[in-house]
Amino acid sequence: MSNKRLKIEVPKNPTDVPIIDLTFELNNERFFSACKVEECEVKNKSEDRLIFDKMIFSQVTFEKVSFRNVEFTDVLFEKCDLSNVDFSDAIMHRVMMNDSKMVGANFSGATLRNVVFESCLAIYAAFGFSNCKQVGFRNSFLINTDFYESTLKEFEFDLCNLEQANLARTKLKGIDFSTCTFERLTISFEQLTGCTVSFEQAIGFAKALGLIVKD
Repeated sequence: MSNKRLKIEVPKNPTDVPIIDLTFELNNERFFSACKVEECEVKNKSEDRLIFDKMIFSQVTFEKVSFRNVEFTDVLFEKCDLSNVDFSDAIMHRVMMNDSKMVGANFSGATLRNVVFESCLAIYAAFGFSNCKQVGFRNSFLINTDFYESTLKEFEFDLCNLEQANLARTKLKGIDFSTCTFERLTISFEQLTGCTVSFEQAIGFAKALGLIVKD
């Protein structure tokens, strides 16, 4: 059973916004506000320092896209394919990624505030050196996902598959793993203090420390 979820602010998206052709608009604009991108493909784009405000992306596929140092505020991604997109050093505030694919997506060095990843496939995604506060990963696949040396405050993993995820050199105080599944997890044992695990997970950690656990 899931524990009580972390309270996270949701995007403040307006209704009845115009639909735009993002591929065309990227040639002319650096700031996008109160509009929607839906049912399309964005390909072969490398842009930095874009600003997206009060935006909705619905059923959008990104292919060979690099959006470094981009700012997202009040943005919803719904059923999108963000696989291998480069979001490194991005700033995200009140962002929701719902039922989206993010295999190999790069969020390294990103600053995330009030961000929810709900029912996402984020295998091999990279969040190393990110700074996260009020961030939730819920019912998502995070297999081989990298959180190396990240800052995780007011942060939750809820009902996630964390098999072989990398949390080395990341402080885990306040993190609750008890609803998640994994057999192997890369962590720094000195950073385990203050995290919450299930009984079965505690046995696994004890064995990894070389302790002999009797039934």
